[in-house]
Amino acid sequence: MRHIFDIAGHLCVIDFLHEDEMTGIHILPSLEPFRVNGDVEALCHSGNCGISAERKPLLVLTVDMALGPLPKERRQRIREFDTGNGITIVDRLCDGGYQYVVRDIGGNDCALLISNADFSQCRCNLVGTYNARRFGLNNVIMFAYAFAGSFHQTLMVHASLVRHKGVGYAFTAKSGTGKSTQVANWLRMIPDCDLMNDDNPIVRIIDGKAIIYGSPWSGKTPCYRNISAPLGAITKICRAEENRVERLRAIKAFGVVLPSCSAMKWDHAVYTNICDTVTVLVSCVPAYVFHCTASPESAVVCKKAITK
Repeated sequence: MRHIFDIAGHLCVIDFLHEDEMTGIHILPSLEPFRVNGDVEALCHSGNCGISAERKPLLVLTVDMALGPLPKERRQRIREFDTGNGITIVDRLCDGGYQYVVRDIGGNDCALLISNADFSQCRCNLVGTYNARRFGLNNVIMFAYAFAGSFHQTLMVHASLVRHKGVGYAFTAKSGTGKSTQVANWLRMIPDCDLMNDDNPIVRIIDGKAIIYGSPWSGKTPCYRNISAPLGAITKICRAEENRVERLRAIKAFGVVLPSCSAMKWDHAVYTNICDTVTVLVSCVPAYVFHCTASPESAVVCKKAITK
């Protein structure tokens, strides 16, 4: 069965060759706010759910429960990386594509992903328990979207995102530093604010301007909103004993923003695309470091500085 989603103005097509209680789009309800109805060809030319009047799907993912790993002679191990919730194993294929094996925090296989070089065409298999398959499918789509998006000036950013008077403000930080706390303080202390996403919003450069979107990926906070806003600022949160805002020059802003973007440093094309998009982003959106306490009043200090 075919399912079509509009995520940050990009069409994403997910085909299940077989669906049952354990395998199907129903295992990932976070996608539902992004669903669009209709035929892919018609949607690509309608302009009803995106920026341009004519476009191709960003990615097509086929879920095939018969899919198996490719022979070792057709792939080369690149690396294993820890997502914080488990290990993902990456192999490069002879044709330039990739094979990903997604494992959960217990080391159990959850999903197999095989893609072409630009992640526009992907296949995957899901294994294990219901929760394992849900975890695997979520990660497979997130990886494919982030890397396919790099070819279209689209960034997936590890950040908490608040909207104030129609403008989005993104807060980045190392896990546990306090970006969600700062956003919570904005929601508590500043009128006309709402939460757009709490972990992985999406930024696009469109006609030289930065637009930020909610996404189906929001960490531990279930905030899956199909909304967008102009991006007003990017702010890195650092713990301190007093509240102080520092505006960054473009070269320092680049060094703050780039590590927060989902990237593949081992792939020259993807990584170059992301670096180029970040360069444009920091040239059109101000970036700050906010040295702050966890007090609710810190939000007032921050808001006054970054919404000028």
